[in-house]
Amino acid sequence: MLFSVCMQAQESSSVFNFLKIPVAAHTAALGGENVSLAIDDPTLIFGNPAQASQVNDKSINLDYLTYIEDTKVLAAAFTKVYSVRHTFGVTGQLFSFGSMDETDEHGNVIGSFSAKDMAVSALYSYTMGKGWSGGATCRYIFSKYAEYSSTAIAFDLGLHYTNEDKDFSFGVVAKNIGAQLSSFYEGQKEHLPFDFQIGFSKRLEHAPFRFSVTARDLTRWSNTYYYNPEKKNSFGRKVFNHIVFGVDFLPTNSFYVAAGFNCRRANELKAAGSAHGAGLSLGCGLNLQKFKAGLAYSKYHVSTSSLLFSVSYSL
Repeated sequence: MLFSVCMQAQESSSVFNFLKIPVAAHTAALGGENVSLAIDDPTLIFGNPAQASQVNDKSINLDYLTYIEDTKVLAAAFTKVYSVRHTFGVTGQLFSFGSMDETDEHGNVIGSFSAKDMAVSALYSYTMGKGWSGGATCRYIFSKYAEYSSTAIAFDLGLHYTNEDKDFSFGVVAKNIGAQLSSFYEGQKEHLPFDFQIGFSKRLEHAPFRFSVTARDLTRWSNTYYYNPEKKNSFGRKVFNHIVFGVDFLPTNSFYVAAGFNCRRANELKAAGSAHGAGLSLGCGLNLQKFKAGLAYSKYHVSTSSLLFSVSYSL
């Protein structure tokens, strides 16, 4: 099944691309992608459902992202541990783009319209023992732009491995496996933004640093998928376009400072005319027993930088 989905995902066009924007502060600070961290943080379940096995019982999370102009980006998550092996959760994401002028073909304003994207998910994680856990997410997606709307159903499938003795963790996830239920234009079905990712995290034994490397979009290698208006991407550049680097500085067990570099985002923002800090992300946060908070800075568009706030509490 995954092979057939991967082959379909080779096309460059897809819908519901708001799902690619990170809504978790720690993940955003590490470059925007992470499927491997082994910590108690409910925001990580947006990236890999198998990571829910690391989260405390009755953890609630709220996230807010400053995005382009009047766009409001909100997310929330809740996890419930039913036994040593079984964890359930729900998440929600909202991108509201506010009100915009509606014009005719001559540019005359004839009214206004609104646009929004939403996703609601239910997930399950199972602890298999010996450091392994698996998880699955079922996601309902809804988008509406003026009178045009579309819905879809999608699934995430993930695995996670942790070796506590070596401070090493590994994750793999297939995101957005699914299809449109209804399309924006009748009879014109489009692909979902399928993403196959593999990553690992390793904390140094004698230094307060934890490094993460994530490989993303591993089914997409065509030049048509990448934005580079001047020339084709070399093979080396295409390889690095799939890599996201992240590092945590951990002076104590309850505080972190994080930095990340997203190679593809850096290349494409530079090609679009934004060279200052392109691809770089920064953040910090508290990770207490019950209360957690995170702040991240990054740039997803040439017009503005973004701040992402995450707050979590274990009831």
